[in-house]
Amino acid sequence: MHWRHHPDAIGPGGADEGCFSGGALVDEDGTATLSYWMLWGSRGIGLAQSRGPEYDTWTKLEANPVIKSSEWGVTELEDAQGKPFYVGSADPSNIWKEDGRYYMLTGNLSVLDKLGRVPEAPEAEQGDRLYLFVSDDLRQWQYLHVFYQRRPEWTERSEDNMCPSFLPLPSSPEGGPPSGKHLLLFISHNRGCQYYVGTYRDLRFHPETHGRMSWVDNTYFAPEALVDPKGRQLMWAWLTDNPEGEKEQGWSGVYGLPRTLWLGEDGSLRMQTVQELESLRGPVRRWRAQILKGGQTKVLEGVDGLSCELELEIEVSEAQRCGLKVRAAADGEEETLLYYDRQAQELVFDATRSGGTGRRVVERAPLALGPDEVLKLRTFVDKSVVEIFANDRQAIGRRVYPRWAHSRGVALFAEGGAARFRRLAAWDLAPANPY
Repeated sequence: MHWRHHPDAIGPGGADEGCFSGGALVDEDGTATLSYWMLWGSRGIGLAQSRGPEYDTWTKLEANPVIKSSEWGVTELEDAQGKPFYVGSADPSNIWKEDGRYYMLTGNLSVLDKLGRVPEAPEAEQGDRLYLFVSDDLRQWQYLHVFYQRRPEWTERSEDNMCPSFLPLPSSPEGGPPSGKHLLLFISHNRGCQYYVGTYRDLRFHPETHGRMSWVDNTYFAPEALVDPKGRQLMWAWLTDNPEGEKEQGWSGVYGLPRTLWLGEDGSLRMQTVQELESLRGPVRRWRAQILKGGQTKVLEGVDGLSCELELEIEVSEAQRCGLKVRAAADGEEETLLYYDRQAQELVFDATRSGGTGRRVVERAPLALGPDEVLKLRTFVDKSVVEIFANDRQAIGRRVYPRWAHSRGVALFAEGGAARFRRLAAWDLAPANPY
């Protein structure tokens, strides 16, 4: 929760004019290696290294680019018959080590733009894919093959695969031993953050399930992940819906809350916020269980709706929609709706009345509750950031920008029938302390 500010690790200079996203590896001797996309033009993939324990000073390798581009984000190679083909040299993944060799994935946006978007494009060039490279010394890299086979019923032909993260998936939110499955996190630029869960064997990934973390646009974007000493896989994502005037305000972008990810017993991805977030809680407020009839609203008095955490357990019963209003004005002129749609079986984030700027859209995430399953919602409001987690199976994170300072109310609501709110708890949130 508390972060120390270090000097910038890498930036323009040397063989590049800037750096786009990549990943990292800490080797057995403590040397950390960053992978990144070198800017601009036909540069390629670069690496930078640092020795711990502070990791304040980084050196770009003289061998950069270790994977050379022949044009923006694309590398031209030849097959055994001398026929040219193209692979991506953009947005490298984290590096992993296997049997003493190093492996890294590269993204395909530029290859898709070059070959896959025209109507007559071959299916092998459409949609998302990744390219696997191997090295014995981190300086010379050899292309191996396409890492997985895309399934058109899961992703659209317009979607790329960039900002990839490939790590083993634990079997519980507390970490522990790996589950035997791997998680591939990535984005498509047009649809935002998504993932595959599957089996990794013989240097190929075999996706078994696909899911999204963004549905209506790309606000939840550019995931980064790591495995911590407990064995947890932790991820962060960039919430891209920034207000205008970033240069004048002196900052750009914000991360969503850290999530811990694990494999459910049914083989699907599970997610929740990390336990460390509870260290920011102030004194708890609780309310008695209560039933709201369709059309009823109950304001939760005394909650600082500018920065708070809320926990609800709801028996959906007859309600067609039930949940929360946050960043709400008393007159209803501004409000953000977070609720469950029983008929559609969806978790919904409605930002159409959230303020005067930002992306005022309705985002819907699939969430099918069992016949007697209680809806368990955990919601965080931190000024412009609102995130809601449901039953360890689904989550939505977005930005909202109310115009009025008094738009900080929190209320329960039910529509289309009665719902029983059987657990209600709220905490004001203390600030984190960067240093």
